[in-house]
Amino acid sequence: MKKLLSFILFIPLCLSAQDIHYTQLQTAPMLLNPAYTGMFNGWERVAVNHRSQWLTAGTKFHTTGLAFDANFFKPKRGNSAHMGVGLQLFNDIGGDSKFGTKQLLLNLSAIVPISEMHTIAGGLQFGIGQRTGDLTALSFGNQFNGNEFDPDLPSSEINGLVSRMFVDLGFGVTYRFGNHKIGFARDDATDFRVGFAYFHVNKPNIAYSLGFEEQLYAKMGINVSFLKDISGSPMGFELMFNQFLQGPHAETMLGGIIRYRLTTGAKTTGLTRDTYLMGGAYFRVKDAIAPAMYIQWNSFKFGVSYDITISKLGQYSRNGAIEFSLSYTNMDFALFKRRRR
Repeated sequence: MKKLLSFILFIPLCLSAQDIHYTQLQTAPMLLNPAYTGMFNGWERVAVNHRSQWLTAGTKFHTTGLAFDANFFKPKRGNSAHMGVGLQLFNDIGGDSKFGTKQLLLNLSAIVPISEMHTIAGGLQFGIGQRTGDLTALSFGNQFNGNEFDPDLPSSEINGLVSRMFVDLGFGVTYRFGNHKIGFARDDATDFRVGFAYFHVNKPNIAYSLGFEEQLYAKMGINVSFLKDISGSPMGFELMFNQFLQGPHAETMLGGIIRYRLTTGAKTTGLTRDTYLMGGAYFRVKDAIAPAMYIQWNSFKFGVSYDITISKLGQYSRNGAIEFSLSYTNMDFALFKRRRR
């Protein structure tokens, strides 16, 4: 009965049709806004994100994502329009029934510099998804044998907690201001971004083999970030603001990260790159605060954060969520290498 109860409690959360989310949203930029596809310093980027929620509770939730994006027709030096292409895979599961969403998303973007320090971009997102669960993993009242509960008795339940594949569409736009360019002054970097994204444009209808349906609410997102390295100092900082509106639900996230440059890379040869140690916190309004730490070494960046529940839910359980991120970016800071073709 405990499993049945956890399933019953879990169903209303599913039927609200909210999206997956990470605390370290800036490490999953294509999930944040399709326009960020390919908008980075370098050529190709791969990232893995994993979130485990309610670690010590009887019912756990896990979200894992794998993302890859690259830019095409980008010049070695100078500014010119180019495009980004990205692919994302997500597996979000929770509860004893392992109910969740599997999704594959393709992103396309157009990145257009309008001057040396100003860039605009637009992106499209095309995806397919499916929701699945396993009713055979749950316990039901008809498994009571007259004296006690017997898990070996068949429940005779049909495992119909599977939906048909659905199509998902979205788009986003963004503006970027910054001097985060290849060169000798990159220890004085400035990077400001503001974007708008609209997901589930087609409001996909999710039909289950059990016979019921649900519809994904369209979701709007506003994202703002500001990165600044302090000139003449190894210190810097990053600030973030993300606002999401999806049907009757709203989520507001703030973040602040302090950057400390441990080593400075070779600006001429590009054989070594900067190393950063970063720390700070994210705040999800009326929900949680999450301390976070990152280390950026050469082309790798690793992050870990832990959500501490501060909402009313925390009065009953202090179970939080731990989250990891790891990314690799194929970067080329060398000024005098052969031009990429």
